[in-house]
Amino acid sequence: MEYLLTYDVDTTTPAGQRRLRRVAKICEGYGIRVQKSVFEVTCTAAQLPTLKQKLIDAIDHTVDDIRLYRLTQGTLQTVERLGQAKLAPHHGDHIL
Repeated sequence: MEYLLTYDVDTTTPAGQRRLRRVAKICEGYGIRVQKSVFEVTCTAAQLPTLKQKLIDAIDHTVDDIRLYRLTQGTLQTVERLGQAKLAPHHGDHIL
């Protein structure tokens, strides 16, 4: 399964800054960072509920926003990149 995951975490407080680091760390375990708050994620159907629950547990639901856009299989390999963006190696081995 392929997803585009974006987040906006309120960092106006020290607690918000900690949440931001927590959310980023969770995302790094499931995907590849392609922009500061954007990850391209490949996971199995079994992994998705765990990813979602970790994110739910990490955020403040009154001020933070996470969005998961499910993509058609293979979409991440067809991304049109402009500027210095590089194709992320989604289907190779990842070191976590």
